[in-house]
Amino acid sequence: MPSEPSETTSGVGETPLVVDALVQLSFAVQLVLTRVASVHDLSVTQLRLLGILRDRTPSMAAIADVLELDRSSVSGLIDRAERRGLVVRRGSPTDARVTLVELTAAAHTLAAELVEEVSLGLDALLRPSSEADRAALVRLAATLFAAVGPGA
Repeated sequence: MPSEPSETTSGVGETPLVVDALVQLSFAVQLVLTRVASVHDLSVTQLRLLGILRDRTPSMAAIADVLELDRSSVSGLIDRAERRGLVVRRGSPTDARVTLVELTAAAHTLAAELVEEVSLGLDALLRPSSEADRAALVRLAATLFAAVGPGA
C-alpha cells in the first residue's frame, strides 16, 4: 500500500504549492535587492558584482561564470563599474592573459553599506518567522544550493 505524503515529503499534487512558494520567495528577495540597488543608482547585476568582489579578486572569466553572463556582457558591466570608480582591473601576476577585477576603497565602503541594507531588508521579510522557521529555511537553502552546485 503506498504511503501518504507527510510534512517532509511532497506528493505530486503539492509540487505547485512548493514551486509557488519558492517563486514568491524569489520575488520578495529580488524586490529587496532591487530597492537597495536603486537607492544607490545601481542595477541588481551591479549589486551582485559588488557582492562577489567584496572578499575576492576574481578573473573576468570567473565573474562571467558566477553571473552566468557572456564575456562581452561582463566587459560592459566592468567598464561601467570602472567609470563609476567602483572597480579596477589589473593583470594576473601568474598569467598575462588573465585580467583580475577588484573593488576600489570607495566601493569596499559601499559594499559594506549594501550588505547592511540588504540584511535589514531581508530581516524585515523574516521578522514574522519563528526561530524554528528560520532554522528550517537555512537548512532548506543549504539543501537547494547543494543540489544546484557551486555556481549558484
